[in-house]
Amino acid sequence: MPRWIRRTVAALAATSLALGVAAAGYVLGVDLPPDPVPPQASVVYYRDGRTVLARVGTTDRTDVPLAKVPVPVRRAFLAAEDRGFYDHSGVSVRGLLRALWSNIAHDDGQGASTITQQYVRNAYLTQERTVSRKAKEAALALKVEHKFSKDEILERYLNTIYFGRGAYGIEAAARAFFGTGVDKLTAGQGAVLAAMVKDPTIGDPAVDLKWAQNRWKWILRAMADAGWLPAAELTQPYPEVASKSVTASTVGGPAGLITDRVESELAAAGISRQQIRTGGLQIRTTIDATAQAAATSSIGDALRGQPEELRTALVAVDPASGAVRAYYGGNRGSGYFDDALAPRPPASTFKPIVLAAAEERGIGFSSFYDGSSPRLFKDRGGAPLYNQDNLQCPMCSLDTAMVHSLNTPFYALAEQIGAGTVADLAHRLGVPEQYGEQDTLVDLKGEPQPGRTRSDIALGRYPVAPADLATAYATLAGGGRRTDRYFTDSVTRADGTPLYEHEGESSRVLSREVAADMGAVLAKVVEHDGEVPGVQAAAKTGTQQWGDTTDTSDAWTAGWADGLAAVTWVGRDKPGAIRTEDGKAINGDGMPYDIWKAFMARALRGATPEPLAPAANVGRAARAEPLATMSPESLIAFKKAGGPNVVFPGPRRGDQVDKSKATGSWSQRVGRLTAALEDYAGTVPDFSVAVVDSKTGRRYDYRGDREFLAASVIKVEVLAARLLQGPALSATERTRARKMIVASDNNAAKKMYAAVGGADGLSAALDQFGLHDTTPAASSGLSGTTAKDQTRMLLALRDAGSPLDKTSREYLLGLMASVNADQTWGVSAAALDGEQVALKNGWLARAEEDNRWIINSTGRITGEKTDVSISVLSHGHASQQDGIAVVEHVAALTRSYLGW
Repeated sequence: MPRWIRRTVAALAATSLALGVAAAGYVLGVDLPPDPVPPQASVVYYRDGRTVLARVGTTDRTDVPLAKVPVPVRRAFLAAEDRGFYDHSGVSVRGLLRALWSNIAHDDGQGASTITQQYVRNAYLTQERTVSRKAKEAALALKVEHKFSKDEILERYLNTIYFGRGAYGIEAAARAFFGTGVDKLTAGQGAVLAAMVKDPTIGDPAVDLKWAQNRWKWILRAMADAGWLPAAELTQPYPEVASKSVTASTVGGPAGLITDRVESELAAAGISRQQIRTGGLQIRTTIDATAQAAATSSIGDALRGQPEELRTALVAVDPASGAVRAYYGGNRGSGYFDDALAPRPPASTFKPIVLAAAEERGIGFSSFYDGSSPRLFKDRGGAPLYNQDNLQCPMCSLDTAMVHSLNTPFYALAEQIGAGTVADLAHRLGVPEQYGEQDTLVDLKGEPQPGRTRSDIALGRYPVAPADLATAYATLAGGGRRTDRYFTDSVTRADGTPLYEHEGESSRVLSREVAADMGAVLAKVVEHDGEVPGVQAAAKTGTQQWGDTTDTSDAWTAGWADGLAAVTWVGRDKPGAIRTEDGKAINGDGMPYDIWKAFMARALRGATPEPLAPAANVGRAARAEPLATMSPESLIAFKKAGGPNVVFPGPRRGDQVDKSKATGSWSQRVGRLTAALEDYAGTVPDFSVAVVDSKTGRRYDYRGDREFLAASVIKVEVLAARLLQGPALSATERTRARKMIVASDNNAAKKMYAAVGGADGLSAALDQFGLHDTTPAASSGLSGTTAKDQTRMLLALRDAGSPLDKTSREYLLGLMASVNADQTWGVSAAALDGEQVALKNGWLARAEEDNRWIINSTGRITGEKTDVSISVLSHGHASQQDGIAVVEHVAALTRSYLGW
């Protein structure tokens, strides 16, 4: 060989020999400690470092000999953690080198430990992810291998693993997860426990079933690959696991979820859950004892005597540091569902984020927008947008709109600046980009624009967790500087040496001036909704509507004072209507605001918070939606209001109904109603009305057999005929059906009429529905019909004995319940708050009748005590509006006297 090769080989050999000698010397110099001491509980303190918040520690441990562990269960652990356990000397050189390189090059704390190394780490060392700890771990592993047999090491390993649920060791785990001893476990059950070694929290199927099942399947495949499991057993079902441990002692009450959050935070920092529960650590949290007591007492006061299904969350954050000062995600204790981390629609609490995004683009909070209700917007698919309680403010500054929580101005604002702009600011303020694998602040599959953000973000339709909303509001409170929230200030070992110290960083995500403007605007909300005693505060309430009802599903308050930002939420475990014990809907300015005010007052009692920063008046005060762009209806309302920033109630369902007239027997009420309608008929053009009360079986009609031209109400029968014929509607037909019913599109109706076979096809369907007084014409709108036949059609959409199946009935009624805003007049005048209306209206100006108008309305009104089908037909009106007024008055008179 050439001399340089010989020299290189000699140098490498010498280096290897030197490294080997050094490694051997290092191993010999490391003493194997005595057997580990029993696990010690850790103490969790409030922020003062003296007051105990909770004690977290293992209380369930029973060591068992290896012989008691079934061989298939042992093999599940070997397959999951160390398939070559019985073949190596305690250290995987390849894995060690890979981990060392990863630590040096990438600082990612990669593991690749053998079972022996894991045992050493759990028994003798800390969980620090450093090169020195890894080297000591390897040295001790070699000494353990020299001192104990493989079976002894495996036995010690299985008895020292922390599995979660307070279970330390495999015997305790078997009882906590399966309610049986380890000797009764199957291979599949063993694989469930083996999966938890990687992460004893998300490995618990009660916490993350998908993750646990995926890991379990991987372990079974690994066992099969090693020849330890028959291939046929790969298809076995996932074992049934107890929903919670019946043996473990966990932290109860609101403190339980705080300890869960602390454990998760420290686990992410490299301190394992096993070390927390067995290492006797001293953990100082950020939780303030006074603020936490304020949270629990305020929530307790509000929920006392209320329905049990109500759930509440409260998160309070120090804007300067991100430290969580109070936290309430439920009172059932550790391991239970945490409502503070559950994403829910934040409703109007998102409006300040819309306004802040607008100010970044030069639109000041004094700018005027059209606050009329309802309004139509191009990306809502024809669905009208209402303000709460149908409040009106035709020319409204954005700060006034914020105080009264008007929807239409902020939707228009989001549409103007771009919904993505609002989402971007929300992410900067503290809303995460994702929850799990799902992107946030975008439409989901099945919604109008999957993966995109629509202007509905202004209404808070995209779910956000209360804790994340608290971070966002803390950023506003902190003058636009964001510091991520955290729970743990420091951790020390049992011997007093430091183990962990929180290091936070803040970054500017919004200008101080815009943040000050948000505080100034939201301070006006507090002045309007009720001030916090002794504290200047800023807040916004929010109420999420439940479906198309007048009930609510989520109610919020979010805000801040100097030094403390807090969010409260009230809802249910599974979304549904939320009501107080006396049956009233819960709105954001009700229970959540009461909790928020009480909390802020109690948490800040004795403090001297500074006043909020004065408004900076960022941006221009422009008439952003000038009079020239207003609809005729909005202009009329503006003139009625007498100027800008006048907020007044708009028309609401049932305004014309006077139920005081519904007295006496049914026959007496019928007599008075007929007399009233006779009197009214003498002053207006011809009309008829028919009513069927499905709750009582009672019927009433006035001229119900008189024939009128149907106009667009016949479109209900046309679609019903198509659904009756089958097959199922194509995608094109569904689009056409929606246009025909929801938007009353005549071109769509012509195509659908042709599809059912025109007059002949409709006639055949009418016979099946029992509508013998309806006469189809070549043009469907010129068909003749009666009010009584129209109620028969409505009953065919309701009753189980209908020729239409349930799916078709619900589909058609759903379309009728979604008609455009300009078509919700008519029989809806006979509906009251809390009731739902599914209707179809028709109108037609007849040249043959001197351009007199036909105005018809037919629909179903339902509520807790109401299920009525009502139809009003009329003709001969001088204008469309005159005809609508007649139809609505007739419908309201009918309810006033009959009292249904």
